[in-house]
Amino acid sequence: MQFIFPKLIAVQSSALGFDMIDMSWLSAFVMGTVCLALGCIIGSRHSSRFIGVSKEIETVDDEQKQKKKSNSRGKSPLEVEKLAEIFEDFKMVLVVRNDLKMGKGKIAAQCSHATLGLYKKILNRAPKSLSRWEMCGQVKVVVKIESEDDMLVLQERAKSLNIPTHITIDAGRTQIAPNSRTVMAVLGPADLVDDVTGGLKLL
Repeated sequence: MQFIFPKLIAVQSSALGFDMIDMSWLSAFVMGTVCLALGCIIGSRHSSRFIGVSKEIETVDDEQKQKKKSNSRGKSPLEVEKLAEIFEDFKMVLVVRNDLKMGKGKIAAQCSHATLGLYKKILNRAPKSLSRWEMCGQVKVVVKIESEDDMLVLQERAKSLNIPTHITIDAGRTQIAPNSRTVMAVLGPADLVDDVTGGLKLL
């Protein structure tokens, strides 16, 4: 009996030890599975939120594009578009105020502003006119005028002939006073533009 009890104890302890190992492995497996499931659930929620945000951003971008298109379509075509079907020779004239005594670099910058301003003005409202002008080599002539009042008179003359214009207004950060009208750009059939600016001298 003395030899039997130690053996039984040994067998029971060994069996108990094996069960403990099995239980620890099983609990670790279960915990790992639970953590993996929780990770998948949390990840799916975050990914769905991210997708939702990205879709909202895309929707806002699309809405802004549609608004821009509708705004450009809402404006009526310029009258010069009809002239593009009649006349072939188109040109642009840049009228520079000589009384402001701007430097050469300043004049170049202001002429660039006037050219771009007029281009953007008629891009969506008179595309045929732009095509005519481009086919003619984008002709640009620079002339001078002696006062702001004379420039405004020419602008009214151009409007009466249905020719688009754009006057650049300077911010006044460098050479001239703020809100000064510096350059007027005129684009249209060459003959009609000459009726507006033909009496001015080249700069």
